[in-house]
Amino acid sequence: MSEHVIAESYGDFDEFTQDNNDVMLKNIAEDLRKCLPLETMLSSEHLALQKIQQRPEPTIQVDAFLYDEDFIDSLCEEGKMSRNYCMVCGSHQTAPLGFVSHSFSLMELKFIYHHVLPDLSGKVLVDVGSRLGTVLYGGYLYSSALQLYGVELNGDFCQLQEMIIKKYQFTDRIKVLHADICTQGSLLQNADVVIMNNVFEYFLDEAEQARAWEYISHNVRKQGSLLVTVPSLEESLSGLQVNIQLSPWVEQIPLNYDIYPEKDIDREAVEQIHLYRIL
Repeated sequence: MSEHVIAESYGDFDEFTQDNNDVMLKNIAEDLRKCLPLETMLSSEHLALQKIQQRPEPTIQVDAFLYDEDFIDSLCEEGKMSRNYCMVCGSHQTAPLGFVSHSFSLMELKFIYHHVLPDLSGKVLVDVGSRLGTVLYGGYLYSSALQLYGVELNGDFCQLQEMIIKKYQFTDRIKVLHADICTQGSLLQNADVVIMNNVFEYFLDEAEQARAWEYISHNVRKQGSLLVTVPSLEESLSGLQVNIQLSPWVEQIPLNYDIYPEKDIDREAVEQIHLYRIL
């Protein structure tokens, strides 16, 4: 068999594997949708519900992993969801609703594992506030990470993650810890990659957020390790009383957000993803 044919068949195999992984993640999303209300918030998340209600514009929580744009469109057509709210009840004066997601979409996960992060062979990844486990499942399927740890404070979400991990036989590389991140010093100190997506803002009050960020900055210190955050560290820390100097701790690594054609990705969401190297 010629080298050209071999290369082509490997290419086909890679494409098949990728498509297969996408299908598996979509199946996981379907399993999770069956277990959760449309807004993907649990009654045990009092503070997050309260904070979403307090936003200046009416906002709904829509999980980007469970509900992509096409899915939202079909829900709107069925009258189960709306993209707009009425500014004066009963009138036609409507304005777009704000959408908040605490998970990465399928496309964002692929962007992170294929373009933001390097090869993770032999590496340990920690997802702070793993919630539905999307970063962990994406890491299992789209990377060669040795071990993927999710740290989640909410016991209900830990049970959901355990259900998926068992069903899809991810137990060899994924471990979920039901814990406060501020008890996980050694895990953070040994991590090669730490991912933090919208992690504290909706779930902790400002004093607790400050304490958690101080803890992260003291423990995520492994030289050369990587930190992926949404939004940027500057934005996350801006309103908090913290004594964290970024320049001696991290350097930001510029990302190429033009990898995907505009139509395939939510550019605004992807531009919220930031990568830092620990100094």
